Amino acid sequence: MAPCKKKRLYIWNYWVSIICYDKREIPNHTMNLGASVRVNKCGVCVLMTLMVMVVLLYKYGNNTEFKREVVSLRSLLSAAIDAAERGGRVVYDIREAATLHEQSKGKTKEGANDPVTDGDIKSHLTMFFSLQKSFPAIKIISEEHSLNDVDVSSVSPAALLHPEVTAAIPEDQMVPAGDIRVWIDPLDATQEYTENLREYVTTMVCVAVRGHPTIGVIHKPFSKSTAWAWVGKGVSPALRQTGNQGVVKNDIAHIIVSRSHAGDVKTVATAAFGEKTEVIPAGGAGYKTLAVVEGKADAYVHSTAIKKWDLCAGNAVLFALHGNMTTLGGDPLDYGSQEEYKNEGGVLATLTNHTYYLQKLQVLAGKAAKAA
Repeated sequence: MAPCKKKRLYIWNYWVSIICYDKREIPNHTMNLGASVRVNKCGVCVLMTLMVMVVLLYKYGNNTEFKREVVSLRSLLSAAIDAAERGGRVVYDIREAATLHEQSKGKTKEGANDPVTDGDIKSHLTMFFSLQKSFPAIKIISEEHSLNDVDVSSVSPAALLHPEVTAAIPEDQMVPAGDIRVWIDPLDATQEYTENLREYVTTMVCVAVRGHPTIGVIHKPFSKSTAWAWVGKGVSPALRQTGNQGVVKNDIAHIIVSRSHAGDVKTVATAAFGEKTEVIPAGGAGYKTLAVVEGKADAYVHSTAIKKWDLCAGNAVLFALHGNMTTLGGDPLDYGSQEEYKNEGGVLATLTNHTYYLQKLQVLAGKAAKAA
């Protein structure tokens, strides 16, 4: 018999089988049913892998977890402004109608009442679901929680365009959705809200990218003003920075603190900066951060535990203005994990001279570390 002539069948450059036959024994090239077949195992594996991939693509092709979706930060900033302002309108309307339906979540670690109202819940529903409908692939972390049986079909998606953003920021930035965490506080200063101390109330949205506070929006519902900032890109017209902020004015340090623990900070601040130190009690972390930005205070100091949705937006605003926010020990705050939503290291927020205030307030840093 003449040497076997091999004929190969190629599939995607991998030969799957070899049929060996002697042409003289097969008239008119009719296939010999007794021909030998040898299967290439590598080719079969490749074929099976491709078949599995086709099934997965068919089943999960539209799943955002299967594909790495990217998000426009400029659109997300516009949506954050829209969400904060819409939540603010809800907060305003409920306060005007005096239909707060106040309840208590319990006591804080320091023993203060932790109230919740219809303003908190309905603002949360508006802000959370408007953002979620516009950016379904993004993880959103809120102070409040949604009820399972709530109908949110009437909540429209957050707007992806805002005239201030369009005018101030010509260049966009695309970021993988998995790198983003959005922190929202639907109603900051709830205690003051129940007392009708309206000036302290804010609604806030923050965009953290890989744990870093990148975009911050702070809206004041009762003055209808919105401050926003994107680190390294631009800030809103409502934000302004003056040259003499953050320094001791006329030998007086102006320290803004929470109304609930002004006394503790006053004792330490007086020892650090002198008898002329002014300690300003105020409600709401958003309000206090803006007070530093606006020059009403040199530093915002908080000596007890505080949630990160209270801080993230203000942190981003300060970063955009070249200010700083850290723990009282000088550590940066990370916003990358929903599970690590509480900061127990205290807070120091300044526009300038951050190191100076850190050094002066080391006693408070030690107390915060012990409390944690």
